[in-house]
Amino acid sequence: MIPPELLLKAYCSGHFPMAMEDGKIERVLKKPIFEIRINHSFKKVMMACAARDETWIDHEILESYCELHRLGWAHSVEAWQGEVLAGGLYGVALRGAFFGESMFHGAPNASKVALHALVERLLQRNFKLLDVQWQTSHLQQFGTVEISRARYLKQLQVSLSLDCQFI
Repeated sequence: MIPPELLLKAYCSGHFPMAMEDGKIERVLKKPIFEIRINHSFKKVMMACAARDETWIDHEILESYCELHRLGWAHSVEAWQGEVLAGGLYGVALRGAFFGESMFHGAPNASKVALHALVERLLQRNFKLLDVQWQTSHLQQFGTVEISRARYLKQLQVSLSLDCQFI
């Protein structure tokens, strides 16, 4: 297992541990299709994120982030349909920054609804940085932008000077 202190130090220095639409979302958000839960099934979210052909989430990463979760640093945002985990995401919250790690969906739009819930939560709690780590076309549709390393490190330092609480 990677020690929690090392993982947190990596985030604070701008490093990330790794083992190597068309308006539909607005309509989905208006319907009560999913119930959002926070930290209800953290390990289950991680395991669902890892359940794909190629994944960086190995046993060591799983156990390390479950320990960060136990310590109150790692969190999951989950979209449920009844008692079925339909989608979600997890990441690490440090002061005014949230570092998104991975997301999954088992039902259409479930991960998008979870991402929307995450953004709403961060805005309500005055977080200043949501780091998605990789610019993808999927995330780009939600307004993500790629910034230089220098700008990122400046934004990271500002975010780490804040006293925001995810929970």
